[in-house]
Amino acid sequence: MERWRNKTAVVTGGSSGIGAACVVDLVKAGMVVAVLARREKTMNEFRNSLSEELRKSIYPVKCDVTIEENVKSAFHWVQENLGTVHILINSAAMARSLDLCGLYCTKEIQECIDINVTGMAFCVREAFNQMRDHQIDGHIVLLNSVCGHYIPIIPLGSINIYSASKYAVTAMAETYRQEFSKAGTNVKITSISPGAVNSGVMPASIRDIVDIAMLKSENVSNAIMFCLTTPPHVQIHELVIRPLHEQF
Repeated sequence: MERWRNKTAVVTGGSSGIGAACVVDLVKAGMVVAVLARREKTMNEFRNSLSEELRKSIYPVKCDVTIEENVKSAFHWVQENLGTVHILINSAAMARSLDLCGLYCTKEIQECIDINVTGMAFCVREAFNQMRDHQIDGHIVLLNSVCGHYIPIIPLGSINIYSASKYAVTAMAETYRQEFSKAGTNVKITSISPGAVNSGVMPASIRDIVDIAMLKSENVSNAIMFCLTTPPHVQIHELVIRPLHEQF
């Protein structure tokens, strides 16, 4: 991680779960980190829970990734105040345990697509263009899921359109790989596909009731840090990380 020291990282959904774990690990590695999240109170509570040494390198930025102008403004602020983005961790995501054919889940369908797909596309676009314009050999990480590769049988029902949104992320990762290369850059793209994680993304109806093996957020962050340590000519395009004895 030495080559990233004193460089700028952006983490979306960085106020809790996997995103928060990534923020801590990036700061410990010597990076300056902008935390993008909708919940300003939660961001500040997370930051204030850390040591003073860590806090001084963490900059909360209120941003709804589903709103294009929010994203543009946030990345402009980061560049002007912290420097050009070198690493982007797209951690913002949501899931709901509702049947996809349910009559009253229109809001959940739209919100899931907006956050998991459209918001991610907005953030990657802004980060990549900063990297390209300033000739930065950066690294962009997409938080995917095993649900983006197959449809698991989930106890107690469906997870709505979440799997479809993660299949989209799988396709996006390959599209970005090709586009980044065609643009003549050395920007890397990595898709991280965890199995079940005990974080805020998993619906409480599944997390709190069903006894299943789960990863910790820190486990996923550790995997991301490993991908960031690869030599310049090595790109981990897809990494699947699952808890031992996962049954779906």
